[in-house]
Amino acid sequence: MKKTAPAPRAAAEAVAPAAAGQQAEGRTREGVARLLLEQGPVTAVAIAEALGLSPTAVRRHLDALVADGEAYTRDAPRVGVRGRGRPAKLFLLTEAGRSRFGHAYDDLAISALRFLAESGGEQAVRAFAQRRVATLVDRHRAAVTAPQDPAGRAEALATALTREGYASSTRSVGAGEQLCQHHCPVAHVAAEFPQLCEVETAAFADLLGTHVQRLATIARGDAACTTHVPHSVP
Repeated sequence: MKKTAPAPRAAAEAVAPAAAGQQAEGRTREGVARLLLEQGPVTAVAIAEALGLSPTAVRRHLDALVADGEAYTRDAPRVGVRGRGRPAKLFLLTEAGRSRFGHAYDDLAISALRFLAESGGEQAVRAFAQRRVATLVDRHRAAVTAPQDPAGRAEALATALTREGYASSTRSVGAGEQLCQHHCPVAHVAAEFPQLCEVETAAFADLLGTHVQRLATIARGDAACTTHVPHSVP
């Protein structure tokens, strides 16, 4: 007896659950990658707790990100007395992983700045960087300068930067705050034109009302752009 092909509707109903499952997997992997962006370096257990997933499910996505060259691991530092066993693994995004969250028009921006440097010199590049940062921070100036203490201003600045796509946070370290930008939309450009970072640091000092020190930058290959903000105002 000759078999008949399944009706189009039946075939579509069979495919739909598989497609929905793939979409759910994609959303979960995107959530894991975004957590690495915003909080990395971080352990698989911490990601599982933050996303409400099982550690096994999270490790599957992390293994896939590592296999695709979008994430890498390093050993967590040991704290206090040396313990037995292997240290915990911390996961971080690679540059390829960061590209999920936007490095649009990098080539065009670099070409434009090269032309600006050739025609107007280093001062022209710095003037452009100052104009760009002023446009970025001025619309948040009132909110950032409202708190009277540097810690409060650092937290307000982190909130403002997050709204601008920099995935920022603060944490207290010793006698100051560390402002961490876990994403930089212009990191590739800043790698060739460090004036972007230098002018940004100066703008932060102006907003926070105190001297700040840039400790690390994504443009130099660090996991985050980290700025030290002292609690005391000189």
